[in-house]
Amino acid sequence: MAQLSDIRVLVTGATSGLGRAIAQALAQAGARVAVTSRDRERGQATAAELGARALGVELDVRDPSSVSAAVDTVYGAFGGLDVLVNNAGIGMRTVNPRFMTQPQPFWEVSPAGFRDVLETKATGAFLVARAVVPRMLSAGGGRVVTISMSEQTMTRRGFIPYGPSGAAVEALARVMAADLVDTPVTANILLPGGATATGMIPDEMPDELRANLLDPAIMGPPIVWLASPGAAAVHDERIVAREFDDWLNTREKKHHDG
Repeated sequence: MAQLSDIRVLVTGATSGLGRAIAQALAQAGARVAVTSRDRERGQATAAELGARALGVELDVRDPSSVSAAVDTVYGAFGGLDVLVNNAGIGMRTVNPRFMTQPQPFWEVSPAGFRDVLETKATGAFLVARAVVPRMLSAGGGRVVTISMSEQTMTRRGFIPYGPSGAAVEALARVMAADLVDTPVTANILLPGGATATGMIPDEMPDELRANLLDPAIMGPPIVWLASPGAAAVHDERIVAREFDDWLNTREKKHHDG
């Protein structure tokens, strides 16, 4: 893995699941990593587990004042940011604990449940990027990585509001990339490429389906690469973690042949 000793990263929603796996991979590669959680103690505990180069930060991505305070804290501690990983999100369990075995039609979803999922994933990604990217532009560089999901998940039966939140955040990421063309800040999308073994999966999921879940650690190699010097010119790409090796080999072969 690339050595990232000079790289400073903010990972939102980093105390469990994909966010934790991402933060752990970055920390192991030598980066300084700010891990966020709505719960200050949980964020600090996760940071302590990840090692001396990790910082726990309280952050509610839905709250502009919380976002501003958290970003100020990270910049104060690190002196800047090189990479933002917009990962924070909540899954279907908050709306329907049995969403895999008993899909719930959209008309049975509560307005509050819908708003909470959309505001955490889509509005949250917007608010954090809005706070960080201007500072990156002023500093002369930076990278934004938005964590997305498979298109099949976005449109799956019973997956409101989780599916629409993924579609919204992916559109947001593409528009951010368009807005950042010809600037020193890059924006890319990263997704696992399948269901992952995280706390978002219901307890009663059948064993045969559970056996096919991806390990969240699959996010490690691509996120470390995206934070490395080798990805400096990568912009507006949609990278699927489970296909990362093949994607990178194809990319490098094209550049070599070119």
